[in-house]
Amino acid sequence: MRNSKSFFNFLIVLPLLVLNACGQSSNKQITISNSKTMANVISKPENPYYSNTDTKKLNVSDEDWKKVLSPDLYAVARKADTERAFTGTMWNSETKGTYYCAACGYRLFKSNQKFTSSCGWPSFFEQDNKESITFKADNSYGMRRTEALCGRCNSHLGHLFDDGPEPTGKRYCMNAISLDFVPDGVTPSKSQGNLETIVLGGGCYWCVEAVYENLEGVTKVVSGFSGGAVANPSYESVCTGRTGHAEVVEITYDKTKTNLDEIFKVFFTVHDPTTLNRQGADVGTQYRSAIFYKNEEQKKAAESIINELNAKKVYSSKVVTSLEPFKAFYPAEDYHQNYYNNNKDKPYCQMVIQPKIEKFEKIFKDRLKKN
Repeated sequence: MRNSKSFFNFLIVLPLLVLNACGQSSNKQITISNSKTMANVISKPENPYYSNTDTKKLNVSDEDWKKVLSPDLYAVARKADTERAFTGTMWNSETKGTYYCAACGYRLFKSNQKFTSSCGWPSFFEQDNKESITFKADNSYGMRRTEALCGRCNSHLGHLFDDGPEPTGKRYCMNAISLDFVPDGVTPSKSQGNLETIVLGGGCYWCVEAVYENLEGVTKVVSGFSGGAVANPSYESVCTGRTGHAEVVEITYDKTKTNLDEIFKVFFTVHDPTTLNRQGADVGTQYRSAIFYKNEEQKKAAESIINELNAKKVYSSKVVTSLEPFKAFYPAEDYHQNYYNNNKDKPYCQMVIQPKIEKFEKIFKDRLKKN
């Protein structure tokens, strides 16, 4: 679909439009939740076995599961690995909602069956219904334990112990990575149809989010984290640079109104893809330039534009944007979402984000959303 002449013109003016990345305040703010909100209630188009409504039992080989699950989830769900205790925030979250199997989407628990345990893993005293979880003896590592498995796909969730609170006295000790969580009040979405998502890291997500929210065809932009080894990380933990995550935006767009080519043109306009693990004053792997591709189409499109940028020497230095297979996306805390529109009067928004938006509007003036 690319018009070579217009694309070449884009390459010529691109260096003039790349702005210095932002440095954002790390002041801690009160948050409501850091929960994972999804559609359908949850939508995972890359996983054909995933459903929040289908209760029919699955018989899928580990080889096929490996194709659709992230490596970390596959290791726990299919190989019974155990994640580190006190990972992320799910273990002590009190947000009201529903917990689903992260592998197949089966409903497992409600938040009113959850309690905060000192063990450091999400803990529940009761399962959603008698079919939601099954059990088998686990004598590994010289211990006698009861393994808890998803009642639909037989994936490993964790273990069941007899040291929980009343009224059951049970403790369902779950791996957070094995659970998807949807807060109460999230409305199931209609069929995605022509909608597709891609996850991009271009330094400060406040800036990148503000730009894509103005692009015709983009239906939703969420700031968050990808590429790390910790499930449901907090903003503060990502800021340490030790979790492996990058600040990213998850962009949902209508393929009948825009496409990957345009998404990537905007991406390479609003940040500097030639500085390794930094954007301006922001330094660290959490600010890396990265494309988290979900399929071969996204990967090849990304490779194509990067090769073209380098071949035409658009920048004085080589593009260092990393191409990383998508594993998981974790939304940032609520106060990070729609940050520019909610904080336009703040100096940071006026001095850093607003100039980026104005530059974007000049080159993509025909592609702006109509208010």
